[in-house]
Amino acid sequence: MKLSELVTEYVSFKQSIGMRYRSEPAILRSFCKAIGDIEIEEVTPASAAAFIAGAGPITTFWHRKYEVLRGFYHFALTRGYVEASPLPKTVPKRPETLKPYIYSTEELHRLLSATDSLQSPISPLQAITFRTILLTLYGTGLRISEALSLTIADVNVSDSLITVRNTKFYKTRLVPIGPHLTEYLDSYLKKRRLLPCQLKDDSAFFVTRTGHALSYDRMRKTFRLLRNLSGITRRDSTRYSPRIHDLRHTFTVHRLEAWYREGADVQLLLPRLSTYLGHKDVAETQCYLSMTPDLLREANLRFEHYALSEVNHV
Repeated sequence: MKLSELVTEYVSFKQSIGMRYRSEPAILRSFCKAIGDIEIEEVTPASAAAFIAGAGPITTFWHRKYEVLRGFYHFALTRGYVEASPLPKTVPKRPETLKPYIYSTEELHRLLSATDSLQSPISPLQAITFRTILLTLYGTGLRISEALSLTIADVNVSDSLITVRNTKFYKTRLVPIGPHLTEYLDSYLKKRRLLPCQLKDDSAFFVTRTGHALSYDRMRKTFRLLRNLSGITRRDSTRYSPRIHDLRHTFTVHRLEAWYREGADVQLLLPRLSTYLGHKDVAETQCYLSMTPDLLREANLRFEHYALSEVNHV
């Protein structure tokens, strides 16, 4: 059987058993392109290792490609398409976990101000579109994929409510939003209605000047431009630049800091925050809670208050 034929069969199998399996097919297609459309038995260990290694140092993507191909070859082995897997027998240690970047309030203002540079006579709504997306990501903690998938029907400005459908874990959740973000979304929607594009309920909420839904690649490249214009860079040894996904981390950390300042019961509220973010459990939310200096200070102040009250009762 040809490699490409088996990839098609494997992807169909995964989707037939209820798996979303969206990003993995892209890796498998890249594998086919790199190896060539040859018989599955002709794939050599050297060519498989070269594909997984790619160029440059080992990153988490090495392991991602390996895991996808391991599942693919398990499928091929159990069905008798191959007698042995050509994948590397030795798996290198995973690189250090990516450390999220927590934007300061001042940096967020700079990012928003940088969207003014996107103003263009050809695309008059470009600046406000990206500004509104940034505000939505920071104001709700949505994943970028969730924000770009929103439709007009999903954004209910009358009830200050966003519906996030078919998320990472195949669930739909309701995300309440504050009055300022509601006002901004309403303003964007009114301007969006002036575009020469469809206004059906299932039409994309965030669109280009031609009415097409904004792609992740377009958003990623534009954010990189805005970040550079804002002069936002890491000051530590981490080699990853601040990402758009870090706005979700920032939302989570800033929310926690606010609760500490307000004297709220953080342990009681964490499960609610987890639900709001669309996480399966609190443990997943905890990985977002980077210990920033501000968060550490607020936690220390809370502990000092607790410790003093205990001492006073002795």
